[in-house]
Amino acid sequence: MDGTVPVIRVENLVKKFGNFTALNGVSLDVHTGEVHALLGDNGAGKSTLIKTLAGVHQPTSGTIYLSGAAQHFRTPRDSSDAGIGVVYQDLALNPLASVTRNFFLGREVTGGPGPFGWMKMSEMDRIATEQMAEIGINISDPSQTVGTMSGGQKQTLAIARAIYFGAKVLILDEPTSALGQKQQMEVLKTIRRVQKRGDIAIILITHNEIHAKLIADRFTFLSLGEVIGAGTKHDLEGEEIRKLMAGGAELADLAQELAV
Repeated sequence: MDGTVPVIRVENLVKKFGNFTALNGVSLDVHTGEVHALLGDNGAGKSTLIKTLAGVHQPTSGTIYLSGAAQHFRTPRDSSDAGIGVVYQDLALNPLASVTRNFFLGREVTGGPGPFGWMKMSEMDRIATEQMAEIGINISDPSQTVGTMSGGQKQTLAIARAIYFGAKVLILDEPTSALGQKQQMEVLKTIRRVQKRGDIAIILITHNEIHAKLIADRFTFLSLGEVIGAGTKHDLEGEEIRKLMAGGAELADLAQELAV
């Protein structure tokens, strides 16, 4: 990169659950304006890492820095308040509630005194509509229920919500999984639009090698809780990416195992 301080840096992160070591000295950094793909097979430690960044787990040792300042997240609210927004696979959306109610979800705009205030629905409708349009989805009726939206629109809603409420680091957990090809492209376009804003760092967790190569600027590969490779898209060729996604195993070795 250009020598600027990364918006988020992880140094020698260790997370143990009893005698099991889920993360063993993981280090990485992510800069504003880039898409950083976090790759690895099931059990590699990806989920533990993002939950530690999100304040769900506290690290056993190691340090998380935001803009150069060490952080100690005791709760997910600590992480969110610091500017880390996580969009999990389940999206945390209520399919029976409207787009607007899902957008604000406990942080509604109200008027009037204290607990006797009222929700400013017209203002909330306007904000939700504008914020989603900024990253590519035009909602004609913000009162429509989320259950009637496409998978790509739901992802965009969750991403727009995280950005509006202050995310400077946006962590996307398998955002294209369980979507059709057209909806996958919707989501990738949304990610690209967010990147072009230039003020947000994106960590993309994915199993899809093609999507990672299309959208990511840099890659970090995990296997069994350790970093086994890292680099830019220019550093890594196709076979190298496939090898690292397989946990460092040579494809020829895997093929030989299958033949036995």
